[in-house]
Amino acid sequence: MIRVHSYESLGTYDGPGIRLVVFLQGCNFRCLYCANPDTIDAKGESKETAPEEILKMAVSQKPFFGKKGGITFSGGEPTFQAKALIPLCRMLKDAGIHICIDSNGSIWNKEVEELFSLADLVLLDIKEFNDKRHQTLTARSNEQTLKTAAWLEKAGKPFWLRYVLVKGYSFFEEDIRALGEHFKDYRMIERVEILPYHTLGMHKYEAMGLEYKLKDVAANTPEELERARLLFEEYFKTVYVN
Repeated sequence: MIRVHSYESLGTYDGPGIRLVVFLQGCNFRCLYCANPDTIDAKGESKETAPEEILKMAVSQKPFFGKKGGITFSGGEPTFQAKALIPLCRMLKDAGIHICIDSNGSIWNKEVEELFSLADLVLLDIKEFNDKRHQTLTARSNEQTLKTAAWLEKAGKPFWLRYVLVKGYSFFEEDIRALGEHFKDYRMIERVEILPYHTLGMHKYEAMGLEYKLKDVAANTPEELERARLLFEEYFKTVYVN
């Protein structure tokens, strides 16, 4: 059984084309800006769902996917439930459905390796390149995330690099340049997505009785987003502001 928090049909932000996005329960990161704090707890208010039920939903929506679309597993952190996802992903592949995994890349074991092997595309969320700042932002190290990126490259697995731009936390020119230098020769990075910082999940913190610690951080201005895009474009060919 798979613990599912929620679904989004006809999604256009989490991978190529039109997608069924499955938000899974459980995450090992504690990102200060998390838009889905209700997905962090391993159980939460999620529903235990049979893989066949998700497969049936994906197959029913397949006519809308077109040539590029498919299913995306997001969260939460999908690799948190890697073992349960493997049989589902095998069935999805048999059904000819494109599989995308949106991951922070920080969990690694044989099940995660098999899950990534089954995926057609990985959206790798790199929260910060500087490990000290990464730990401030997520309460975890980025060491395994960088190792996961190296595995994806070596395995020939296409991935998108995603970066949330947060003033005072991840918007430092020296860190973006260090990231660029580290990844500039990777062949499997198909695109870089800059995700603007937003506070859309703030109401969830209030509802859960939690403090939102970045309430004083301002959203990115168009000028800041353009500056970041130009900075990333010094190292990568395909850069988008999502």
